[in-house]
Amino acid sequence: MGGYFLASHGHIHFWHMLFAFIGMGLVIASGCVFNNIIDSDIDQLMERTKKRVLACGLISKNIAAIYAALLGSAGFLLLYFKINQLSVIISAIGLFFYVAVYTLYMKRRSVYGVIVGGIAGAVPPVVGYCAVSNRLDITAVLLFLILFFWQIPHFYAIAIFRLKDYAAASIPVLPLKKSMQHTKIRMFLYILAFTIVAILPTFFGGASFIYFSVALGLGLLWLFLGAQGFITNNDVVWSRKMFFFSIFNITLLSMLMAV
Repeated sequence: MGGYFLASHGHIHFWHMLFAFIGMGLVIASGCVFNNIIDSDIDQLMERTKKRVLACGLISKNIAAIYAALLGSAGFLLLYFKINQLSVIISAIGLFFYVAVYTLYMKRRSVYGVIVGGIAGAVPPVVGYCAVSNRLDITAVLLFLILFFWQIPHFYAIAIFRLKDYAAASIPVLPLKKSMQHTKIRMFLYILAFTIVAILPTFFGGASFIYFSVALGLGLLWLFLGAQGFITNNDVVWSRKMFFFSIFNITLLSMLMAV
């Protein structure tokens, strides 16, 4: 929504906007179902995922696969006929990286799986922007980078307070394979990168100086919270604070882009 409204500059066509959101939502839903099919075995081993319907065996994988294919097909068709071809291409790239590269291959093999997953996760705001602009430009790139750099510390926070889950499922997350200190340093650096790119839409994308002020303030506050990780005595409590603040941060920024 932030990307869509940023590109529209106040000229909103309701049905076009609705078709863009529904189309992207269907593609995301498709990726979610495919992920649940592929990960049903390890989902059974983790507290936060063991009650998913496929992990519980409440729905067959074949039915779920048909459902996922229908969701994705409906999303792509809607974007193709009601939005533009560019939004279809970008959505397809995101879905491919999420399902094939991240879920099928990288997630269980490498600590860098989250980087690949970040590529997929950064697609939706770009689709929203390109649904209106129908072009890839510097603003589209910035939207991608904002979501990409945001996702890494967001996911590492989850990895820290859900560390036992990932250990039980033998998923090679950074805190397990490297160290907690190494993970905190990575988080701080990604937050720094996020803060830098988050303020740039004011100069290159038409966002307001109110957006600039809030983006800078939120980025600095997130950096402050990140720095607290180096002196905390409770990594779980600290990582949960980082997780919830990351959600508040990106939600507020997306709203301000729209405003």
